[in-house]
Amino acid sequence: MANPDEKTLLGLAEKHLYPNYRQPPCVFVRGQGCEVWDKSGKRYLDLAAGVAVSSLGHAHPRYVAAVSEQVGRLVHMSNYFYNEPNILLARELCQRTGMDRAFFCNSGTEANEALLKLARHHFFLRGQQGRVRIIAFEEAFHGRTLGALSMTGRAKYREGFGMPEGTVTHLPYGDIAAVKRAMGPDVAAIIAEPVQGEGGVVPAPPGFLAGLRSLTSDAGALLLLDEVQTGVGRTGTFLACQAEGIVPDAIALAKGLGGGFPIGAMLCRESLAGALPAGSHGSTFGGNPLASAAALAVLAVLDEERLVEGARKKGEFLSRALSGLCSRHPDLVGPERGIGLLRAVPLNAGLEARTVLGHLRERGVLMIVAGDSAIRICPPLVVTDTELTEGVRVLDEVLASLRRSKESRAEAGA
Repeated sequence: MANPDEKTLLGLAEKHLYPNYRQPPCVFVRGQGCEVWDKSGKRYLDLAAGVAVSSLGHAHPRYVAAVSEQVGRLVHMSNYFYNEPNILLARELCQRTGMDRAFFCNSGTEANEALLKLARHHFFLRGQQGRVRIIAFEEAFHGRTLGALSMTGRAKYREGFGMPEGTVTHLPYGDIAAVKRAMGPDVAAIIAEPVQGEGGVVPAPPGFLAGLRSLTSDAGALLLLDEVQTGVGRTGTFLACQAEGIVPDAIALAKGLGGGFPIGAMLCRESLAGALPAGSHGSTFGGNPLASAAALAVLAVLDEERLVEGARKKGEFLSRALSGLCSRHPDLVGPERGIGLLRAVPLNAGLEARTVLGHLRERGVLMIVAGDSAIRICPPLVVTDTELTEGVRVLDEVLASLRRSKESRAEAGA
């Protein structure tokens, strides 16, 4: 089929794609920086970045060149053999995070699966077979495979999948006293997000991560941090935990690491290097040369364009703009929240996120939902203040329009 139009493509999608998503009726075909265009030629400002994935935006020339060159050299070898980009990437990540070892996979879910297996097998090999319980948090999101799903704190994601009870304890996020009460000799690890992304973009309360570090150290358990959404500079430091001086035992990375190419990584300290001996865990595609070259390009651009520092400064700019918006619409939205370029505007009762997102999309701006009732803004790290201003302005216009519609309906019913 030569160059099908958008209507034809949408018909094919409805017929052949598995219907577990709810995509809007537009088909994207190209992008440049923070802009994307659909098949009909309509331009959109992308302030979602593929759920915080497209850290360099779209078609960044340095990234395109690196991936194109690697495609022409070596794409895949499997982990039966070393490859050069993967070795260099492992060194880069360890140097930037303070970790010592890197295991590569294809997604954040897989990285969190590796954390789970690492923690349990570590104690198994030490003769502590009863030490299997994981403490996780309500509203957390760690992935959709069964292992990662068991740690995910939102019941709607776990329901119907036969999750075993008792091996994961979910506690209120930020409640260090509850964590202390739940600790016991059967706890292998605590896993936490420095900012709960899918839970609504909720930053950890001050001192919470430090409290988890102290509790796990005292108990001989492991502290695992899920930095899948917060890592790779999004919050203004390479890892969100670095802003608080916290050094965990192991970390999960993905999303922004590959700049759009699928890659995940589990990083750990040297003391855990023997927890997953040869044959105990693996990944066919993990750490392949192409994914590793893409990630190396991302890291290089982060440095060359000072994007990590930029995320902090742009995040402060965005926070001020969103705070002004919230003050103009206190009846519709709550105070904005977040860190760096991971922020959210909570919606008050009666305002549906899908409605707001639909109106934004009609006006050419892409944002996404966080939790059940917040608008998430997680743009490419290359976003400009001008683009952020445009996005906030359009959101302001949408909220004003929704208020007028609400008032008109109220008057009609009076």
